[in-house]
Amino acid sequence: MPKLWEALVTLAILIVVLAVGIIIFEVDPHVPMFVGVCAAALMALYLGYKWEEIEKSMMDGIYKALQSCCILIIVGILIGVWIDAGVVPSMVYYGLKILHPAIFFIAVVLICSITSLATGTSWGTMGTMGVAFMGIGFGLGMDPAMTAGAILSGAYFGDKMSPLSDTTNLAPAMAGTDVMSHVKAMLLPTAVTYGITLVAFGVLGAMQYHGGEADMSRVTEFAQALNAAEGGVFHINPLLLLPPVVVIVAVAMKVPAIPGITLGIFAGAILGLIFQPNCNLGSLFDFGINGYSFSDDVLEMFSATLTQETADTMIELLESGGILNMMFSVSMTIIAMMFGGIMEYTHQLEVVVNQLKKLAKGPAGLVALTEVTCVISNATMPEQYISIVVPGRMYAEEYRKMGLHPTVLSSALEGAGTVTSALIPWNTCGVFISDTLKIDVVHYGPWALFNWMMPIMNFAFAALGLTLKDLDNKPFRKKAAKV
Repeated sequence: MPKLWEALVTLAILIVVLAVGIIIFEVDPHVPMFVGVCAAALMALYLGYKWEEIEKSMMDGIYKALQSCCILIIVGILIGVWIDAGVVPSMVYYGLKILHPAIFFIAVVLICSITSLATGTSWGTMGTMGVAFMGIGFGLGMDPAMTAGAILSGAYFGDKMSPLSDTTNLAPAMAGTDVMSHVKAMLLPTAVTYGITLVAFGVLGAMQYHGGEADMSRVTEFAQALNAAEGGVFHINPLLLLPPVVVIVAVAMKVPAIPGITLGIFAGAILGLIFQPNCNLGSLFDFGINGYSFSDDVLEMFSATLTQETADTMIELLESGGILNMMFSVSMTIIAMMFGGIMEYTHQLEVVVNQLKKLAKGPAGLVALTEVTCVISNATMPEQYISIVVPGRMYAEEYRKMGLHPTVLSSALEGAGTVTSALIPWNTCGVFISDTLKIDVVHYGPWALFNWMMPIMNFAFAALGLTLKDLDNKPFRKKAAKV
């Protein structure tokens, strides 16, 4: 067993390198994370382990995340296929139809939720729909901080719950479970938090909006640009909403993640071949690996018929997906699991957790400790992925020892790591949001209701024993509320 200071040295090197790389040099976390892998390996050599053992521990770590890597690759295919088939455009189009000034905030939350669920990205949602709604809110005389809070609440709800999201796949990979079980485990506390958020924004909207004429031209133009019947690109049809239903039904019927998502791909592909004239096997294969992209003719049509803002929104939102675009998350997962594998095999994580777990005497306390660690990770290693990776590997074994199902851990990781990243001004998410929506964290933070309520609600449900499951995925019978 290593000494506590030896394990802390490894973690300190990782924290410092990540902080310097992300905050000062504004680079992606992959190479700084690899430096952390090197630090863990050097400490393992110092502790007396042979290189063969260290290498095997890295491979074992990667093996634990291979299912999630496969799912991320398949999700990349699904997004490219669904956009080409008109599935994602149809979801966004019908979402825009519910926008009305009298329920502006509720509509913003719902539309951003739908968009994020359909695309699996909160950043893409905020960078496209979010920017548009900030402008519309300004025209309606709405408080921009409240508007930004509604955008974040919807975008992060979708990101947290979408099987297409990289964080939704990363959290169960770190905890040791599958994505479908993870999503089902999050349903109850997330649904309650989301419902409270909608009610709160309904009240805020009624207080803010006093009637009058509203400029909905940007919403109308964007909806028309989607629908071929109105001069747009895609043939919108309610039947194109079936593929997401197929995936949801597959989850409800306990179909494993990989075949469940694959069913969604084939359902989307078949409907795309029926409804989209430009959709064919060649385009499905191409967009499945490279991500969807508009043809030159469509781009010329955008220039001739759309405002620059609407054209940019269309391109930013819909040119996505594909296997290659998922390699960012796949490679991040692999490098993170190399680090986690070494830290677990050499017991460096164990000695740190042994000290921390003294603060948590029961399951609910362990959930609270996990969430606090996620928030601290978001602040000290300011990258959303790291706030899931490091706490996930730190506490996975402790959850198992306490007799808790891995979904309890994965829910805590998503309930705190994913959503609170937007509330840290120097976190990559906080910086992106401030730059994109042109409003500081200190202003929009109090109104990001879903983001700051989610970890509180997740702990409350764990304390009541409502979300605690044993290793057989049955209700946890021990004293759940003990902190």
